[in-house]
Amino acid sequence: MTRRVAPKPKQDTAAGVRLNKYISQAGIASRRRADELIAYGKVRVNGKVTRELGTLVRPGDKVDVSGTPIKPLTETIYLVMHKPVGVMTTMRDPQRRRTIVELLPKNIARVVPVGRLDYDTAGVLLMTNDGELANRLLHPRYGVDKTYRATIAGRLSPEDIKALHEGVALDTYTAAGAKIRVVSVRSGYSVVDITIHEGRNRQVREMFEALGHPVQTLVRLRFGPISLGDLGVGRCRSLTPRELAALRRVGQAEADEARAT
Repeated sequence: MTRRVAPKPKQDTAAGVRLNKYISQAGIASRRRADELIAYGKVRVNGKVTRELGTLVRPGDKVDVSGTPIKPLTETIYLVMHKPVGVMTTMRDPQRRRTIVELLPKNIARVVPVGRLDYDTAGVLLMTNDGELANRLLHPRYGVDKTYRATIAGRLSPEDIKALHEGVALDTYTAAGAKIRVVSVRSGYSVVDITIHEGRNRQVREMFEALGHPVQTLVRLRFGPISLGDLGVGRCRSLTPRELAALRRVGQAEADEARAT
């Protein structure tokens, strides 16, 4: 059963709400993505394309994005999914592979994933229609921690652990330092928990690969304060009030810290 939370009333000016905020409140995209949609001419107000980022939406105005009418949400939804391996983190796949849409509760309002997990990676995946919170949690400058459990080939040497702590040089960038905990070491493989605050595409896999320890399995155990717990593979549940409050605190605290630097 999904939990729906009434959004807090928001005000911009007496004249109306900024267009990018209106789009975000409709659960279509973050404000940054909304600005891109506006600039690309995908947004119309009262039937006319507008590319002005400062456009205000007033009571009675009609807005559509790519031809689809939108309006601010009257309720917000927050879910955590245990994404399985072999499922695409997308709402639609041209190759007709299985997608996360098939795992969502029936008749739920439109939600989108907060970030992505690779096709061959399992674990915590947040889903919401709260574009503002999703944007804060994903913005690189805010650096929300994400913890993964990796089964890797071989065992990490002290030099490998030092490199992971300090930052591993990859093909196109140097990954920021990570926190490492060796869970177990077996013949031919090790189980390691790694916490990163970036989250680029296939970053964890590439970090271990660069050190000569290819990843065999990868599961995201935690995204910020939200942990996988005993949630079954392929299952979803609503965030508890305590989890939602913690998630909002993380997003806001990171945003405040970023503005202060």
